[in-house]
Amino acid sequence: MAGLLAVVTMFFKDLMLFVSYIKNNAFPQPLSEEEENKYLDLMAEGNKYARNMLIEHNLRLVAHIVKRL
Repeated sequence: MAGLLAVVTMFFKDLMLFVSYIKNNAFPQPLSEEEENKYLDLMAEGNKYARNMLIEHNLRLVAHIVKRL
């Protein structure tokens, strides 16, 4: 039960972060190709910070795609 609560809490935290980016139109700049490759390699090794960096720096693309739907 505690594991489920942790997952739900993390989901809502990430969702609120995404909504705040959309409302404030405060997206971070896209990563360079080298930076993106570095974070992809780190993420493949299990680095959660790298995963979050990739998500945050791709929110602009996600918002652009959502707007077109």
